[in-house]
Amino acid sequence: MTNRDEKVLIKGNYAIAQAAVNAGCQCYFGYPITPQTEIGEYLSGKMQELGRGYVCAESELAAINMVMGAVATGVKAMTSSSSCAVALMQEALSYAASDELPVVLVNVMRTGPGLGYIYPAQGDYNQAVYGGGNGDYNLIVLAPSTVQECVDLTYRAFYLAQKYRNPVILLADGLLGQMMEPASFGEYPYPEVDVSSWALTGAKGRDARMIYSVATDEKKQIQHICDLHRKFEVIAENETTYEEFEVDDADIVLVAFGSMTRNIKAAMKVLRAKGIKAGCFRPVTLNPFPHKQIHALAEKGKEFAVVEMNMGQMFKDVKYAVEGLSNVSLINRACGEWLSVEEIVSSVENVLRGGKQLAASL
Repeated sequence: MTNRDEKVLIKGNYAIAQAAVNAGCQCYFGYPITPQTEIGEYLSGKMQELGRGYVCAESELAAINMVMGAVATGVKAMTSSSSCAVALMQEALSYAASDELPVVLVNVMRTGPGLGYIYPAQGDYNQAVYGGGNGDYNLIVLAPSTVQECVDLTYRAFYLAQKYRNPVILLADGLLGQMMEPASFGEYPYPEVDVSSWALTGAKGRDARMIYSVATDEKKQIQHICDLHRKFEVIAENETTYEEFEVDDADIVLVAFGSMTRNIKAAMKVLRAKGIKAGCFRPVTLNPFPHKQIHALAEKGKEFAVVEMNMGQMFKDVKYAVEGLSNVSLINRACGEWLSVEEIVSSVENVLRGGKQLAASL
């Protein structure tokens, strides 16, 4: 799969797996859980075929720690999981952020909390963006909206992880992981990152190195945390990514992430046909979040409606970005049947009439 113009019909999970192979992933460690099991299934054959590392680990905890060990040697490594199983990885992600290890984690979300089920949902926004591990740290979070972006953002995840020595989460919803669409792969589009200055490759011919989180000196600990946050400020400045559609003349801007973006684009067209000037805004990077761009739209008097399949997790970030300059409404459902174009349109019309937004409904 090297011709960028050649498209294949492929499921989202398989697209992620093949993109990881193309990106040069040398090791995959995982534990099966729906709705992402096909990633590990695909790689169980492909990685062995290519002479690369594949381990079906005994648990999610084992898988993420194996990834940390592998990337510490400078190789590209990945794990994939879902929601309640990603919850088990939070301590390791905190360590990986502190140790500045380029871990790549794919989370194909299911519903929750608790064990939940495989109904489509977007309830892991808070888990990914704010993290469940201890301390002050940040993860880069990328949210694809199409199967093609499952490819493109998997490539980007590996590049950003190594470029900034920071863990990256590819956050896809279960609907996207299971759907099939045409996608093209092409060659890995990013330059390889030189890891020779930090990777643990044996100390023959050089001084020994260590990667660790403990700083028993208070000033060193403060310096370390501040350095991590300054690094993320650089990431925010250079890597924040978003999409805008018809926002210049819009009176109301629909905001969504992941595959829900497809529905708000369609709803925007219906609303415009009805004479309502609607636009769309989609964060591609959920962390760093495009606060400045949303704030700039709010300064122009745009109203916002956040559409998501959870109880209003990204809604809070949009409200924070708007800073009270305009109205922000929530159109949501907890999980399950995706909010339809018709539901979004009627909810926006109701909001503009001064009514309540669509409540989380059964």
